[in-house]
Amino acid sequence: MVKSADRQSAVAAPDPAAPRTKAPRTKAPRTQTPRVAVIAHRKKTIGGGLDELRKLIAGYEVEDLLWYEVPKSRKAPKKVRRALKDGAELFFVWGGDGTVQRCVDALAGSDAAVAIVPAGTANLLARNLDIPEDLAEAVRIGFEGRRARLDLGKINGEHFAVMAGVGLDAEMIADADRGLKDRLGRLAYIWTGLRHVGGSVTPMKVKVDGNDWFEGDASCVLVGNVGTVTGGIDVFDDARYDDGWLEVGVSIAEGPIQWARTLGRMSAGNAEKSPFVRITRARKVSVKLQAPMAYELDGGARDRVKRITVKVVPEAVTLCLPDTAG
Repeated sequence: MVKSADRQSAVAAPDPAAPRTKAPRTKAPRTQTPRVAVIAHRKKTIGGGLDELRKLIAGYEVEDLLWYEVPKSRKAPKKVRRALKDGAELFFVWGGDGTVQRCVDALAGSDAAVAIVPAGTANLLARNLDIPEDLAEAVRIGFEGRRARLDLGKINGEHFAVMAGVGLDAEMIADADRGLKDRLGRLAYIWTGLRHVGGSVTPMKVKVDGNDWFEGDASCVLVGNVGTVTGGIDVFDDARYDDGWLEVGVSIAEGPIQWARTLGRMSAGNAEKSPFVRITRARKVSVKLQAPMAYELDGGARDRVKRITVKVVPEAVTLCLPDTAG
């Protein structure tokens, strides 16, 4: 599913007579068990729950496990910083995209590795990275999977791993956050999407890497670090998690008919062929809105603003990945 700029092919057995070379960074040696921390959103669950997670980690002979549970994702960064101070090298993040976003925001620039335990509603980052919703396998990947540096985006001072957006998608996510996700799960995004497709467009100006790119009425702007976004829609076919670029999309679709055509193109993997979508890539994106609009990052709604600035932060954080991811 994920397209990595660092594609790996099968490697033949090494020649004993050949000179030894330094192991690549993505193949971290497992000479000893790292100091492990768990950051868990206690309202989320997967498999046998947190008790099973503790047992699975104990099976790797982990000593002095650091364990933190939080009632809300926004409480996670404080626990992450405490664990870093106590020497944590490997973080198991239990929760959805919001919890993962809060944690990678705090871990950006550090040498610690992140193992995602996808216990949330959408789990978009895990899905993009081929991390299964299987507790035992997620833990195994954390200890035995390969390591890779992941680019992050940064919007208005916060890092994100999947996407950020302003306009329709942010309004949709804000509605889904109002208790619907707990009741409907992933269907919450479909329900709120249907409620908002008739929304109006808003005048805006978009600059990419300092150059004027779009000016006019639009319903939303999306900036993606990976290809599959909210609702499981493949918007950015060329997105790669480690290429130093962000994908940028503007939709001018208005009303149910135009949105139906747009979503149809997206579902077929042809978003760029829609007459209501423009797509490019950039390292920095600036959006100026005529009227305040909500924005979101990794499925978490934020306050209304009239401006957003998004930039890529290359190789910002280390992720534990299965061999199938890229």
